[in-house]
Amino acid sequence: MKLLLHICCAPCAIFPLSVLKRRGVDTSGFFFNPNIHPLTEYNRRLQALSDYARDSGLPLVIGGEYGLKEFLRAVVYREEERCLICYRMRLTTAAKQAKATGADAFSTTLLYSVYQEHEQIKAVGEAVAREEAVDFYYEDFRPGWKEGVRRSREMGIYRQPYCGCVYSEMDRYLRPKEAAGKKDEALRLRPIEQEPDTGR
Repeated sequence: MKLLLHICCAPCAIFPLSVLKRRGVDTSGFFFNPNIHPLTEYNRRLQALSDYARDSGLPLVIGGEYGLKEFLRAVVYREEERCLICYRMRLTTAAKQAKATGADAFSTTLLYSVYQEHEQIKAVGEAVAREEAVDFYYEDFRPGWKEGVRRSREMGIYRQPYCGCVYSEMDRYLRPKEAAGKKDEALRLRPIEQEPDTGR
């Protein structure tokens, strides 16, 4: 299978890519994240992913220009729905890119993050797949969270302190105790069973 994997950041890509590689999935990366604020943070995450893709041999496509204006226009006065809007923006663009490049399916590293609304991402991915007539590859990568964190730290990859948008930055620093509690709960997830390397 030829898969286009939407990547939110380098640390979140490490574990999903290792799983996909073991399964013999032909994977290319796609960076499209107009929510990331400010531009310096966007550039830092893009550079970290570009370096990781180069070092690991991952084909990587950068999706368009910095789209912060479009993101903010979509969520203004709908801030409580911002994550749903953001997921749809990113996954719709990924699906269109997958279809245009002849990929069999698209997916996203957002399915790895213990901080995202997982079921919402899955539902949006499936809805976008129907709309764009390209398959959505679903897998719950969250059980590999601890392994991905460990590996990203060992590799010295930049790890951002918040999801991306200005609202998530605000939440991160206004409610640190709540964020810490969610992290503790997430770390109790069981790891994915390791599959044998088929050599594909």
